[in-house]
Amino acid sequence: NLSWVIVCDVRWYLDGRSGRAAYSAGHLPGAVFIDLDRWLAAPPTTAGGRHPLPAADVFAAGMRAAGISDDSTVVAYDDAGGANAARLVWLLRICGRAAALLDGGIDTWPLPLSKVIPVVTPGSFELSSWPSDAVVNADEVAAATEQGRTIIDARAANRYAGTVEPVDA
Repeated sequence: NLSWVIVCDVRWYLDGRSGRAAYSAGHLPGAVFIDLDRWLAAPPTTAGGRHPLPAADVFAAGMRAAGISDDSTVVAYDDAGGANAARLVWLLRICGRAAALLDGGIDTWPLPLSKVIPVVTPGSFELSSWPSDAVVNADEVAAATEQGRTIIDARAANRYAGTVEPVDA
């Protein structure tokens, strides 16, 4: 049902540029802006890293504010190869919600971009806690490696190799 599809702009920039400003300058028609730092991550900490998971109720509030309900289908995009939008897709999917990544992001959109900010009717998204089988902590990862399980590091090859670290030296 296309009336339940919510298109979400999840642009975020490591260099401090404003994703919201990029959204305001032009976005897919009808898209809502999702603030990664506000709704998709908790504040950074030494123990938790740059973007720890937000509290489940914070995530749910952000989804409701974006007009997302439990039965919505979300299509997310960014302009960074999908890395930022994928976080929203992953969080929704681990909660059993329908979500997809726009292949190629905003750069592949063939039509003119919009500057119109849509009026959003709050959604009815509910989430009381993160599914325990979908998230692990560092101790659980360490235990998995000791058991010979494969752990995949999805960073760029130069970051994995330690030759470049633009994020957290």
